[in-house]
Amino acid sequence: MTLHELGAASPTRRKAAVLRFATEVGAWAAIGTAFAQISLPLAIAVVLASVAVPAVYATPGDKHQALIPVPGWATLVILAATMAGGVAAAWIAWPWWGAIALSSLTIASIIAELPRWRWLLTVRG
Repeated sequence: MTLHELGAASPTRRKAAVLRFATEVGAWAAIGTAFAQISLPLAIAVVLASVAVPAVYATPGDKHQALIPVPGWATLVILAATMAGGVAAAWIAWPWWGAIALSSLTIASIIAELPRWRWLLTVRG
C-alpha cells in the first residue's frame, strides 16, 4: 500500500493526524509534569528528546522529509513509546480526570491511525 492509497489528503487521514498530534502534545505535557517532580532540568531534557526523536527519525513516505530514514516498524516503536509513556506519566502526575482524558485520546488516536500503522509495517525504510 502506498501513501497515495492511504489517502493522504482524505478527511479521515487529516482527522487521524490531528488526533495523533493532540495525543503527542498531551504525552509531552504528561511526561514533563511527571519528570518535573524529580527534576526540572531532567523534565526539560526528556521532553526535548521526546520531541526530537520523531522529528529526526522518520519513515520515508510517511513525512515530507526524513532526516534519518528508518523502517516503518521503528516509527511505530517511537510513536508507541511516546503514547505509552504519556499515558503512564499522566496516571502518575495528573488528576484522575486528566489521565482518563489522555488515555481516551490515545485510544481514539490508535484506532484512527490503524491504516497508517498497517502501511508502516510494510515499509522497509
